Amino acid sequence: MPEAGGMPATSLASRSLAAVWHPCTQMQRAAAVPPLAIVRGEGPWLFDDTGRRYFDTSSSWWVNLFGHADARINAALKDQLDTLPHVMLAGCTHAPAVELAERLSALTDGVLGHCFFASDGASAVEIALKMSFHYWRNRGHATKREFVCLRQGYHGETLGALAVTDVAVFRDAYDPLLMRSHQVMSPDARQALPGETAADVALRAAAELQALLAESHEHIAALILEPLVQGATGMAMHDPAYLRAARALCDQYEVLLIADEIAVGCGRTGTFFAFEQAALPGQPQIWPDLTCLSKGISGGYLPLSLVLSRDRIYEAFLDDDVARGFLHSHSYTGNALACRAALTVLDRFAQDDVLRHNRQHAARLTAALAPLKTDARIEHLRQTGMIWAFDVCEPLVGPRFAERFHLAGRERELLIRPIGRTVYLMPPYLLDERLSSWLAERVLATLDDVLNQTFTDLDNADRPPEPPTA
Repeated sequence: MPEAGGMPATSLASRSLAAVWHPCTQMQRAAAVPPLAIVRGEGPWLFDDTGRRYFDTSSSWWVNLFGHADARINAALKDQLDTLPHVMLAGCTHAPAVELAERLSALTDGVLGHCFFASDGASAVEIALKMSFHYWRNRGHATKREFVCLRQGYHGETLGALAVTDVAVFRDAYDPLLMRSHQVMSPDARQALPGETAADVALRAAAELQALLAESHEHIAALILEPLVQGATGMAMHDPAYLRAARALCDQYEVLLIADEIAVGCGRTGTFFAFEQAALPGQPQIWPDLTCLSKGISGGYLPLSLVLSRDRIYEAFLDDDVARGFLHSHSYTGNALACRAALTVLDRFAQDDVLRHNRQHAARLTAALAPLKTDARIEHLRQTGMIWAFDVCEPLVGPRFAERFHLAGRERELLIRPIGRTVYLMPPYLLDERLSSWLAERVLATLDDVLNQTFTDLDNADRPPEPPTA
C-alpha cells in the first residue's frame, strides 16, 4: 500500500524515512521530496532503484574525485582489506599512515608535516583549534585563547567548528552553546564596489583583519579561513591577495594561520593545496601554520581527515609531562583502509597528471557554460579550478528555489543541490568535451525549467481567480 508521497511502504526511500535521520535535511519535507534510492555508482554516474541515472554534479558532497567504483582505488582497498583493515594508532603504527603522512609533507616541501589523523572535516577543525590554543599555552601564552574567522565562513558543525562558522542556518540554533569568536570581513569578490577589482576587495578585507589583530592579538590564538573559495555560503570566491595579506599579518602579530582545505584541497581549485596559489609568480611559496584536509583525500570512499602542522607547533608539545602532549584521539584515527585509499588518490595525481588534465576539463566546461555570461537572469558567474557557480537574481528565485531546482535536475539526469540561490558544479575529475557539453546543456535547461515555472506561478498569482464551474 502506498505511503505519503506515493511511495510503496516497502520501497528503499520509504524504509529510509522510517529508519534514517538524514543529514542537512528538514525531515518534515522529506516525505514530499523523498531521498533518491541509489543502488549503484559508475564513474560520474549514480543509478537509482528504478534504473535511472544521475550525473553527480557535486561529487557526492565534494568527496568523489575520480568517479564511483574507481578500479584502482577498489583494487587497493581489496588488497589492504586482506592485509590490515585497522589497528589503533596509539602505541602502534602501520605503513599506509606513515607513507601518507610522508607524501603529504613532501607536497609542502617539508614545511608542514607530523600529520594528525581524524575522521571528518569538522573533527580536523576541532583538532586545529585545540592545537592552536594548546600551542600557545605550552609556550607560556595561555591568554591567547580566542579565534578569528571570516564572515560567511563554514568549518563544520561540531561545537568548536560552529564557533568559527558564520552560516546562520547551521549556527544560530546552537549559538548559546558556542565560544565567542571574532568575525572579520570576507574577501568575497561579489562585494566589489563600482571600480573595484577582486584584489581590491581582498585588500579591503585584509585591512579589517589588521585592525582587529592590532587591537587584540595578545588574546588571539589563530585565524581560520577557507583559501580561495568559501564553500557552504555559496561558493564565495576571493583573490589570492587575501592569503598573502593574512599570512603577513599573522606573522606580524604572532597569530597562527589555519587553512581549512577540507573542500578546496586535493586539486579542486587548480593546485593540490589551494594555498599554493597564495604566492606571487616567481616568489617563494608561502604556507599556513596548520592545514586541515578531508573530503577528496580518500577519493570519496572512506571517512578520513587530517591536520598538517609546522615543526615548531609539533615541538611545543614535546615534554616529559604527559599533560603537555596533544591527547586528542578517536578509535579509528589513521584507519589503514582509509589511508590506503588516500595513497591511491595521491598515486592518481602523480601518475595521471591530474592537475594538467583538470585545467583542460575546466576550460571545456567553462566554454560550454558561456551562454550564462549574457543571461540577465543570473549574476556573478564565477569559476576557480574545478568549481563553477552562479547566483540567480533575487527577484526571480521564488519559493523553495533550491528544492525545485534539485527536483527539476533529477528529471534531466542531474543530481544537483543549489545553496540558496547559488547553483554550483563541483563534478568528478572525469569531464571530456562531450560530457562537458552535455552537462552544460542540462544545467541551462534545468535553469529554464525552474525560472519558467517561477514566472508562471507569479503570473497566476497576479490573475483574478477563475469563476467557479457548474
